[in-house]
This record gives sequence, structure tokens and C-alpha cells, in this order.
Amino acid sequence: MSTKTPIDQGKWVITGGAGFIGCHAAARLHAAGHRVVVVDNLSRRGTDANLAWLRTQGVTDVIQADIRDAQAMNDLLIQHGDADVVLHLAGQVAVTTSVADPRADFEANALGTFNILEAVRTAAQGRPALFYSSTNKVYGNLEHVEVVQRDGRYAYADRPLGVDEDERLDFHSPYGCSKGAGDQYVRDYARIYGLKTVVFRQSCIYGTRQFGIEDQGWIAWFSIAATQGKSFTIFGDGQQIRDALWVDDLIALYQRAWERIDTAQGEVFNVGGGPANTLSLLELVAAIERVLGRPLNPGFADWRPGDQRVFVADIRKAKRLLDWSPQVSTTEGINRLLQWVRDHRDLFESVGLG
Repeated sequence: MSTKTPIDQGKWVITGGAGFIGCHAAARLHAAGHRVVVVDNLSRRGTDANLAWLRTQGVTDVIQADIRDAQAMNDLLIQHGDADVVLHLAGQVAVTTSVADPRADFEANALGTFNILEAVRTAAQGRPALFYSSTNKVYGNLEHVEVVQRDGRYAYADRPLGVDEDERLDFHSPYGCSKGAGDQYVRDYARIYGLKTVVFRQSCIYGTRQFGIEDQGWIAWFSIAATQGKSFTIFGDGQQIRDALWVDDLIALYQRAWERIDTAQGEVFNVGGGPANTLSLLELVAAIERVLGRPLNPGFADWRPGDQRVFVADIRKAKRLLDWSPQVSTTEGINRLLQWVRDHRDLFESVGLG
């Protein structure tokens, strides 16, 4: 039985805490009464704007540090060795960037995660739980899984509930390799050193404060570009499918894992919107057109390396062990996101997306 309850207040150290998911986690956890320490190297577009927003939410404990610096991570976990959870979100996030610069991708994702693990193990003496933000890309292109076309979208031929955690790993692209290396290190540190680690293999996370670009964050990028009257490109034929998860639902899962850490520790969870929240690129374009009331006419280009025609996460394990399921539908989420984008045009100008 877990020693945590939903009303317990803890201390969370969040790497990448000024990023898209990180700033939402920091704000929500702070609002729930937790102590939050934001750690970020502030190199990504929009982090300054997210930090400014976090200050308005009452989050003020911010440390500028880089996860690639092992000594800095040791010092961090000595200073905050009383943390209950290290939520490790920092890293390089785009497949295309990893192909262009695989060394930088490795250093940010594989080496950076190793540095965090070692700091938790040694400097913090294994006290905090470590939550790792992994990716569905650890499963590769799933070339052995039959894909069919149905009603203008791709689908699994015989996996109506999606891909579960027993699917074989097949790292494809430098990004898949670097995130997968971190994924397996985090799992093994639970086995070998007894750390309280949890791996979340995340699918398509979207929401407000996501400064999406062409290479990453496609739901946000399409929404921003369309609202700003910019052109954007669909790589592939647009029928590829993802299960989309609203960011607040993801943060709720992190909280649930901490509340039930005795159950969650050492586990891996596939995390996405599940079969009920799938969306193709063409369907997203149509949804945005309905809201904006005008055609978008995106361009088309060839498929990119590592692109999966379908990825849908089987999320039953998270439901079974943590009593978690998505609450925000893709229709509601897209409407929320588009409204936020339209209400923050000046913000996109300030971060270079105007």
C-alpha cells in the first residue's frame, strides 16, 4: 500500500522546468501545494517567456544549469537532496535535429540522463523518486506491425487498443537511440540500485505554452502557423495517426505515480491519448479550418526519417495500476489550444514565431 495520498505535499525538482511540459508541471504542482524547483539551461525558444509566466503563478525557485554538466547535477542534488521527486524532462526533442547533429543529441539525452541518475544515486543517496520522460520512438517504425488505410487514415490492422509496454524495443534514428538509452538506464537503476524510478513512454503531448516548430510539436505548430497566416508543410501524405494527450492529463499522471510510488516504482508506462483520442494530420487541418472558418492549403513533402505511419499507445497499464485515464478529448483540446494561440499573438511575436 502506498505511503502517499493525494493531499500529501512534496518537493519536486523539475529538469527542463521552463519548457512546455515542465512549466505546466511546475505551475500545477505549485498550485497543489508542492514545493517546486525549476532547473533549465534556458537554451530553447520560449523558455524566458515561460519563466516569466511561472513567476506570475508563484514559482520562483529557478536554477540555471545544464544536465550535460555532471558536477552541476551533483551539486544540484546535494543542495536539494530532500526532494521527493526528480521529474526529468530536459533534453533534445526532435528527430530531425538528432539526424543533423547526433553527438549533441546523445549528450543531451543519453549522457544528460545518466548524469541525473548518478546524481540521484550518489549525491541524493537515492532518496527521491526519478520520473523519466521517454518516448514512443523507442519502438522504432514498428515495421513488423501491419498497417492498413481506413477512411482516409492509417490504422493498425489488428491492434485496436494500440501498442503496449511489452512491444520489443527497436531504436530508430539517433533520437530514438539516445532517448532509448536513457529509458533503459532508468529502468536498470531501479533493478540494480533500488532507485524509485518510473519511465513514461510518451506519445503526442500538446497544449498551451507549446512553441511548436516544424520539426517538433506538430499540433501546436499547425495551430500557430494557421492562426498567424503562415504556410506550413505536411511531411508524408497526412494520413498518419497519433494518439494525442492534453498536457494537463500528463501532469495528472505524474502526480498519480508519486501518490502511488510503491506501485509505480520500477515500472514503464505507455502514455498517450489512447485509441479514443487519435488524430491524423489531415484531420487536424480540417479541425483548424472549421474553427478559423477558412481553408489552409498546406504544402506537402516527402516522409522524414523515423516517421511512424501510426502510433497509438495502449494505456491500460496506467489505468490498471494508477487508475489514470485521459480526461480532455482532442476536440476540446484543439479548441482550447486555438483559443490560447489567438489570445496570445504578441507572445508569438516575442519568441520569433510571429
